[in-house]
Amino acid sequence: VLLFAVPSSPLAQPWSIIGGNTISALVGVTVAHFVHDPVIASGLAVALAIAAMSFTRSLHPPGGAAALTGVLGGPAVVSAGFLFPFVPVALNSIILVTLGLLFHKLSRRNYPHVHAPVANSHGTADRPPTTRVGFRPEDVDAALAALDESFDIDRDDIERLLRQVELQATVRSHRTLLCRDIMSRDVISVTENATADEARKQLLDHNIRILPVVDAEARLAGAVGLRELTRPTDTVKGVMSKAGTASPDTPAMSLLPALTDGHSHAVVIVDAGRHILGLITQTDLLAAAARVETADRAALKAVA
Repeated sequence: VLLFAVPSSPLAQPWSIIGGNTISALVGVTVAHFVHDPVIASGLAVALAIAAMSFTRSLHPPGGAAALTGVLGGPAVVSAGFLFPFVPVALNSIILVTLGLLFHKLSRRNYPHVHAPVANSHGTADRPPTTRVGFRPEDVDAALAALDESFDIDRDDIERLLRQVELQATVRSHRTLLCRDIMSRDVISVTENATADEARKQLLDHNIRILPVVDAEARLAGAVGLRELTRPTDTVKGVMSKAGTASPDTPAMSLLPALTDGHSHAVVIVDAGRHILGLITQTDLLAAAARVETADRAALKAVA
């Protein structure tokens, strides 16, 4: 159930499943070998299995059942002896994990669950811009220590969740500010067949960092900047990158992740047919956020 329903749980990772089941079964068989009272052996096996899984960082709830099976499994387990934890327990666990890997690959889910750290795109030691304000990783550690509880979620996932909560709260508090309200409407663009020199001239003449690229039907095809134009090419079509897009009715503050990831300098506002309606740059969003903040402070001051 854990493997297929909640694959991001620390309790459902490959080592937890294989290691937890195998170690617990080994504990159960060992206890049964030395303690012949089934009642005492059952309780002792489960307790020791939990301790062993915790020590080896392979905690997996069904491991308790594996330990009990080692004690109460009957003649089949007794005859298998110390082979039982490996065949069938470890073998079946490996098969189960393999099926889980295939299932999640087909369903395009991340398994095994690996936290992808938010790196500084500029290759420096500074933390990414999105993590420099608000709470810090040490705040998460302090909160977990203060609660003194165990949670079925990875510590890094808690941080990701809280940052998403911060973003959603920001978007909600400014939900009336839409992309159409702050976007530039006179957008400079080039066609796919424009030469690199033509695109470079547009970027420099207009002092902009990104140039939307449109196809023959005036639909957005990509974007190009000076960085892309450093690569040899006859036309911009050969070096253009994927353009970030949003609709005019998208809350403007929801563009914060895209415009603070260190890669994107602008988001192209398009209609349902991918025709360009406008453009929002980092400067546009920063100016809008500053105006909103000033207005909020003025409103609070007036109320006070």
